[in-house]
Amino acid sequence: MCLATVYKTGDDSVLFRNVSRLDVDGKKITLRDILGDEKVFEGSIVMVDLANSIVKLNLD
Repeated sequence: MCLATVYKTGDDSVLFRNVSRLDVDGKKITLRDILGDEKVFEGSIVMVDLANSIVKLNLD
């Protein structure tokens, strides 16, 4: 199972861990973890590193 940690670009602070699903609707990014908890952010995806399970977001 590939679970990601999502970071904010700039300061690399952790926004969400154990992310199993990521949905994008325009600038709205919805993250869901393995327990079903969700967080919604406004911004864009800057980078996805599947080998290291890292996602970086640029938040508006």
